[in-house]
Amino acid sequence: MTAIDQAHNIEALRALARKRLPRMVFDYIDGGADDEITLARNDNRYGDYELNFKSLVDVSRISLDTTIMGAPSKAPIIVTPTAAQRLFNPRAGEAAVARAAKKAGLVYCLSTLASTTIEEIAQHTDGPKWFQVYVWKDRAIVERALERARAAGFTGLILTVDVPVAGNRERDHLNAFTIPPRINARTVSQVLARPGYLWDMASTPEILAANWADMDTGGMGIIEFLNSQFDRTVSWADAKWIKEAWGGPFAIKGIARPDDARRCLDAGADAVWISNHGGRQLDTAPATIDTLPDIVAAVRGQAEIILDGGIRRGTDIIKALALGANAVAVGRPYLFGLGAGGQAGVERALDILITALERDMALVGASRLSELTADFVRLPR
Repeated sequence: MTAIDQAHNIEALRALARKRLPRMVFDYIDGGADDEITLARNDNRYGDYELNFKSLVDVSRISLDTTIMGAPSKAPIIVTPTAAQRLFNPRAGEAAVARAAKKAGLVYCLSTLASTTIEEIAQHTDGPKWFQVYVWKDRAIVERALERARAAGFTGLILTVDVPVAGNRERDHLNAFTIPPRINARTVSQVLARPGYLWDMASTPEILAANWADMDTGGMGIIEFLNSQFDRTVSWADAKWIKEAWGGPFAIKGIARPDDARRCLDAGADAVWISNHGGRQLDTAPATIDTLPDIVAAVRGQAEIILDGGIRRGTDIIKALALGANAVAVGRPYLFGLGAGGQAGVERALDILITALERDMALVGASRLSELTADFVRLPR
């Protein structure tokens, strides 16, 4: 039995990833903004909510099947978009994550800053897949991305709106971290301490924003160019334009307020995605689970609701669903798996969550997702 097989929770995969990856790469997954208060809140706040279980319920058959933005899923768990996944396993990256999501029957989401192209991902999975975008200053870049995603069989679009500028991620500053990682006085000891990772980096293609590798950047590096394309003037009118340009299922990701959730509806969103970017943008923002009830009340069933941030246990998922989310999304859990052991690690991460959700559904006294209602959850004063 391998170490991956013996990992029985997400924290165990996190520990394995820490052992395998150079500190600067692990910290890029693990870290948050400023003092990492929101990062900790996301993780810890679920513990304050209690589950008020039902007794003597027939739970001999548990069903986790659902549909999210028209996409069938074997569980209410979405594999959320994260950038440059070959950083965490240069030989596996997004391709391994896409295959693992397909195997688990979950929706896979590809980041616009992926280190694998849209077209390559389509070769690795014919399962449900969504594409994530930002609104760049050059709208032609966005239009080109939408055309490619549509042609490759992506059925849903995610617009991320909580990155007008990059957050202050101080672990990255301390590690002098760059994409791709560069060896310098601060990082040489970290890289030499992980010779397996160093060999993987040296013997595989350079890690880049693969979907834009052929773009004329005017002499800038690809990452520098894309950073320069973040548009601080983006408004709700731009969100509506993206929806119209795409023409299919559309989610707006990075929502924390009920009034913004209502604006998502006005922009034509099919799903409101509650997120604080995993605590990597504005520190001291509230934990996502705390913003959920008010957003559910504001949306009033007119759009689906997706929630990410701090999901580590089946009980976390149950609490989010009972409070009104249609699905949760996970990023760090599968990235820890990817860093720990490639596709096998991602499969293990997803299996841990799905198995825990099925077990905890039985323990709480619900056999179907539709049975999870707010009376299962209690927040003591």
